[in-house]
Amino acid sequence: MAPPQTQKDATKAVHKPDYDAVRKDIASILKMPDYDDGSCGPVLVRLAWHASGTYDKETNTGGSNGAGMRYEAEGGDPANAGLEHARRFLEPIKQKHPWITYADLWTLAGVVAIKEMGGPDCKWKPGRTDFADESKCPPRGRLPDGALAADHLRHVFYRMGFNDQEIVALAGAHSLGRCHSDRSGFEGPWSVTPTKFSTQYFKLTKFKWEKKTWEGPVQYKNTDLGEELMMLPTDMALIEDEKFLPYVKKYAEDREAFYSDFAAVFSKLIELGVTRDDDYESAPTMSKEAGDEKEREAKSKM
Repeated sequence: MAPPQTQKDATKAVHKPDYDAVRKDIASILKMPDYDDGSCGPVLVRLAWHASGTYDKETNTGGSNGAGMRYEAEGGDPANAGLEHARRFLEPIKQKHPWITYADLWTLAGVVAIKEMGGPDCKWKPGRTDFADESKCPPRGRLPDGALAADHLRHVFYRMGFNDQEIVALAGAHSLGRCHSDRSGFEGPWSVTPTKFSTQYFKLTKFKWEKKTWEGPVQYKNTDLGEELMMLPTDMALIEDEKFLPYVKKYAEDREAFYSDFAAVFSKLIELGVTRDDDYESAPTMSKEAGDEKEREAKSKM
């Protein structure tokens, strides 16, 4: 078994790691006419989210470091069903840029996808390592269960070190993507624009939601916008809980506040449990704006 790959080891074979090139390659694959709603962006965000959301602050285990989803112990967790598609979509980019670790690639893909779908710029920093084997994978059961309620949300997110405001802000990612009955058991999109990052998820909470009559698990439906949209019990918990609700109302009305808070909490999420070599402790954070600025500077010198 080969030793775990670190970013420092991986970059020995290249003169300088080109993260801007990786960003551009990720952006280039997002449009997929034959996948879901025409974009793999939402599932890449989910990959970054689930790779990071296993963190436990008490034991300092889990998190995005390690890319444990490559192994059955973590990748086979029912909560990660369907994420094999996201990992497969990114594999050609990994092969093109072998110096980047999977842990960095997956988190960077989530950041790029959010920005490309109209969301905020989330800070990202390289230096994550890949586990050599599954022995360091976190135990299953740490990711949220959409079928449960507010106390479950707090149990999961408090374990990671988040507060109520951050829980609601992160939930805003449900403006993206859809559920699949052959993966989570749930079915349908949260919004009418599932490939566009927006405040629509929070605005829709003002609608009347009723339990869907079907053979699947409990979920809620609304058809006021012409198509059937859905909410999970965990989504409804944000409306029903008196401490969550003020943040839901705030983000429904204040796009700037939501985008700012989401960028901060998503960047915090993908940093949970990450330790780096000294070379990376002082490395600057990487953002799309930073990359764009570098490109403009280079062009101005031509």
